[in-house]
Amino acid sequence: MRAVVVTGASTGIGRESARRLAGNGFRVFGTVRREEDAAALRSEGVIPVFMDVTDGGSICSARDAVLAAMGDDPLVGLVNNAGVPAAGPLEFLPVEDLRQVLAVNVIGVVAVTQAFLPALRRSGGRIVNMSSVSGRIAMPFAGPYAASKFALEALSDSLRRELLGSGVGVILIEPGSIRTPIWDKVSAPGKLERYAATPYARALPLVRQQALAGVEKGLPASAVAEAVLYALTARRPPVRIPVVKRKLRFRLIQLLPDWVLDWAAQRVLWRR
Repeated sequence: MRAVVVTGASTGIGRESARRLAGNGFRVFGTVRREEDAAALRSEGVIPVFMDVTDGGSICSARDAVLAAMGDDPLVGLVNNAGVPAAGPLEFLPVEDLRQVLAVNVIGVVAVTQAFLPALRRSGGRIVNMSSVSGRIAMPFAGPYAASKFALEALSDSLRRELLGSGVGVILIEPGSIRTPIWDKVSAPGKLERYAATPYARALPLVRQQALAGVEKGLPASAVAEAVLYALTARRPPVRIPVVKRKLRFRLIQLLPDWVLDWAAQRVLWRR
């Protein structure tokens, strides 16, 4: 049976992707950090593996456990989904918040990929990195998260070109607004209030409103899971797979000159 590792499989996109892959004939190993999440995955046909992507020892232990459990089965996919959000004005953002998001969303991806690449080389498997539309367009107050996803886009491009001829493919998934609990933590009371005494205070209610609206009106996590399945099974998947409601609009926004996006941000945030 073909094996796949999905990091960050406790909730949201990771859990939905693990379930979708398991339901389509893959032997799925989903990484978690809590026993209660492991029990939930077991009930859904996913094999839980404990891993902290910021801990090298934890990564090596998880890799060894997966390879031992696989036996002679090939590892055909690694889905680097584990990630954390961060938001706030860069002028006042605690540097530790930026350090944490980069440690998980960027360095963690590289560390996990290094651990599993030898097995992927043997099978000619694929690496699927969970990026974001924020990896293509950086909006106000999303600087930390956008920085991590811009970095992931660059690392994925470099890795893909380094692996040409190895048989290992690298695909980026770029979700837009998705109905997952990830941004609830950022918009929760107390998170943005720490900036209430800064010049950005008047924009904070709008930032929270937009974050919550994105969750409520976004696509379901199953849409991203379907993209992950496609990335692992299509004969020639595209390098980037955006998961957005309006793909044409997303592509057009990317073509806009910087001054247009700057004007729009100023009008929305500061001329209300």
